[in-house]
Amino acid sequence: MTQPDLYRDTADQGFIGLIAGLADRAGPDGLTIGEIVDRLDERSFGVLILILAVPCLVPALYGVPQIVGIPILLLAGQMLVGREEPWLPRAILARRVSKAWLDRMADFAVKRMGWFERLSRPRLKVFAEGWAERAAAAFMILATLTIVLPMTNTVPSVALTLMAVGLIQRDGLFVAGGAAVAVGWAGAILTVALAFWLGAGWAVALTQRFVGG
Repeated sequence: MTQPDLYRDTADQGFIGLIAGLADRAGPDGLTIGEIVDRLDERSFGVLILILAVPCLVPALYGVPQIVGIPILLLAGQMLVGREEPWLPRAILARRVSKAWLDRMADFAVKRMGWFERLSRPRLKVFAEGWAERAAAAFMILATLTIVLPMTNTVPSVALTLMAVGLIQRDGLFVAGGAAVAVGWAGAILTVALAFWLGAGWAVALTQRFVGG
């Protein structure tokens, strides 16, 4: 009888087990992104986006969000159009994730994200399956567009993490919470941008009034 691969995705396995399993399975040279995708099942979109989003939780991070934002947008865009399995360019699939990075990722997940897994469970599945996955993808794109702005990465990364965990665990409450964070953060940035624009316009008008007077 063939023994199951303990490092492959199974429906009853939590996301921390998935990430830790990838680290355990990796050889000295790590794993390619293609190998990671091959080891994931139908939850591969959520797991990949989670792996990309977690490093961006570090406050005021610059450089990394701008890099990982591209593949997140690519993955979320595929979810939005209803693709069942992620497609990535061959060059990205061939990129190797080091063993050290996978170990750090697994260590972070085990030590810092346990409460995510303890609190999340299959519920309100109407917000985590089918049409809701496409809606979540749209909110992920919104969050990612703000994650690439300098010094603004932590809050949208929280939104991405919540939605990714929600999709992995089939937890509609987490998906809805992440979507709310994404909309709230985008709204806050837009409000600040409008305030600066209107304030600058008012300042220019006031200056012209006094100079002209």
